[in-house]
Amino acid sequence: MPAPAPTQTVVLASDNAGKLRELSEVLAPLGVMLKPQSDFNVPEADETGLSFVENAILKARAAASHSGLPAIADDSGLEVDYLKGAPGIYSARYSGGGDTANNARLLKALGALPAAQRSARFQCVLVFMRHDLDPTPLVCQASWEGTILFEPRGENGFGYDPLFYVPGHQCSSAELPREIKNQLSHRAKASALLFEALRQR
Repeated sequence: MPAPAPTQTVVLASDNAGKLRELSEVLAPLGVMLKPQSDFNVPEADETGLSFVENAILKARAAASHSGLPAIADDSGLEVDYLKGAPGIYSARYSGGGDTANNARLLKALGALPAAQRSARFQCVLVFMRHDLDPTPLVCQASWEGTILFEPRGENGFGYDPLFYVPGHQCSSAELPREIKNQLSHRAKASALLFEALRQR
């Protein structure tokens, strides 16, 4: 039986309880104790990057700098092909309002566009930095392909989940049971890549 991994405290550059729980479960076998950035009074980083990768690095660097500890950050969002990748890095603030307003703006932007032209994907980039000057941060990226529905469906999930149709399961992301979504999602796949990369370090 292998010896248990030594515990390492790592800061998550987020205060999202769902993200903290999901990533903590994935990384626990590696001896990683994940703590939210609020435990270290880390201010919200300015997301001035022009890509998911840039924004995730900015957030991880800020968390590592303020805490003096290794940090993990994610940046994720929805890309709609017809909208040339929008809302993209602006997914969370697409409408200036919350989830309902964001979904309404997306539906308006697509209008009566046929289902065959409503292709989209969720993207997730996870970054691990050993310290704020880390010249070679770990970058793990994964996506989840689907299409955009004509109206919201389902009560589970958040963000664009009610509009994101998962062809293999013939339902929206918000209609999937949590355990199924956590196997299919962009964040689940990026988390698995991060686990493997950290395990090999």
